Amino acid sequence: MIDKKLFQEVVDGLKEDGKYRIFNDIVRERGNFPKATWYSPYSPKSIVNWCSNDYLCMGQNKYVIDAMQTALDKTGAGSGGTRNIGGTSHYHVTLETVLAELHKKERGLLYTSAYVANEWTLIALKRIVPNICFVSDNKNHASLIMGIKHSRADKIIWEHNDMDELELALQTCQLEGKVPCIVFESVYSMDGDVAPIEKICDLADKYNAMTYIDEVHGVGLYGQTGAGYCEKLGLQDRVDILNGTLGKAFGGHGGYIVGDNIILDAIRSVASGFIFTTSLSPVMCAGSIASIRYLMEHNELREKHQERAHTLKGLLQENNIEIHKDACTHILPVMVRDAHKTKTMSDRLLNEHGIYIQPINYPTVDVGTERLRITPTPLHTNGMMEELVEALKEAFNYVK
Repeated sequence: MIDKKLFQEVVDGLKEDGKYRIFNDIVRERGNFPKATWYSPYSPKSIVNWCSNDYLCMGQNKYVIDAMQTALDKTGAGSGGTRNIGGTSHYHVTLETVLAELHKKERGLLYTSAYVANEWTLIALKRIVPNICFVSDNKNHASLIMGIKHSRADKIIWEHNDMDELELALQTCQLEGKVPCIVFESVYSMDGDVAPIEKICDLADKYNAMTYIDEVHGVGLYGQTGAGYCEKLGLQDRVDILNGTLGKAFGGHGGYIVGDNIILDAIRSVASGFIFTTSLSPVMCAGSIASIRYLMEHNELREKHQERAHTLKGLLQENNIEIHKDACTHILPVMVRDAHKTKTMSDRLLNEHGIYIQPINYPTVDVGTERLRITPTPLHTNGMMEELVEALKEAFNYVK
């Protein structure tokens, strides 16, 4: 039997550094979001969730739930197989068509999550384009980092949003005879900032580079129809492959990519993470179809979401609560800058104030930039915001 001491040392080290992750046991309350029930070690407790990625509360939307119930009654629970063998239902095909229409691309391709979509699309690109070189922003998500790593392709990492560094990297690829693929995000989920997408696309055109953008924190939330930050800026036709999620603004589960038909057909044919895993439940696909179609027609929900984020940001600033200096989106990172204090504050907010905000520590963010990441929704009221601000002030005083 293996010596468990090594495993214990890892866990003990994480706890000592304040980086040990606690997954809070909660149940969301249908019709009462953002309230939830926290199953604490002692007894269930009513809380307000301030860190959900269900940004527009579409997981609570009646049309989405009704569509899922109808599909459940019609098809049963699961898909019954991989996309290759028995697991491609009409719901999957329809959803991929709807995603292509949303993003004005030729084709959509569903994965079981956006993480899997990022990882296996990048691996597939290396198989298809042997001399590819990934040119990656240094604040990219773990799924992009692992996809590049596991692809075994050449890579150049460039300083976050630094166009001079990006151009130097592209010049290096050109000199070495590599095919550059710029990998970046639209909205960066930890700092709440955005990429200079148009400038990146300009450089891609200049150096004949492919563009791969992760829009998981943009789709549903930005643009007239909710196609994301690229739609907001009128740049949908300038990115080659766009990655999105069904599990955040759309309130469901799963991930996808969209792009030209031939590019996605080749990826579909060689991406093992797409081919050899059980496909999404048709029930989830039905919910996502309903959610996307609803949000394409209801821009007022996005406007309400932005208003709530703007209002809370103003309240935090009025009370001298530091938000990340680059935050300019719906994501509001409250800076604590210490792992132990961040965890202590999160625990105190939950136990004493019934407010749930997950602590964000290394390796998700750099040491010394630990934070509480707040994500307001259209259903967070002014009263909830005022209670949050007062609770944060008390928690900061507690850890002084």
